[in-house]
Amino acid sequence: MEHPSLPTTESAVTAVREIADAYRLTMTVAHDIGADQTSRRSSAELFRATDPDGTLPHEAFIDLTGRPTVSVRLFPEDDALITVEGVEFHDVPRDAVPAFLRSVYGGLAHVTARVFPPGYRLTIPLPGDETYREPLSSLTLTPWLSSILRP
Repeated sequence: MEHPSLPTTESAVTAVREIADAYRLTMTVAHDIGADQTSRRSSAELFRATDPDGTLPHEAFIDLTGRPTVSVRLFPEDDALITVEGVEFHDVPRDAVPAFLRSVYGGLAHVTARVFPPGYRLTIPLPGDETYREPLSSLTLTPWLSSILRP
């Protein structure tokens, strides 16, 4: 499914803010602006804030309090790292972040168990035919993850 376009980090932060308001969550945001400040820039020149093409990279870290605990790190490269109750979902497209959060807070997220080999998997279905899955161990099951366990 095609998600609404979020061309900038700030537009994604605004979309997450709307979701936080809708679900009555407290949200904190930290902005890192400049090539020397963003996390994926391993060799930025000293005292240089722009990329070689002249753009100013903008990264944001969003922490949503409530149940479940969720954090979102929006990267300048149009993707995000979303952490749900300690489970990391890497490389989520920035445009899919609002749908991802709606699925988590809207009750669509679930954990499935496997008998052999033993293990669990956190599944976040998005509208359309897009699904994100990450494996869990029984040691990482929090009360919230246990509450959404499906047989």
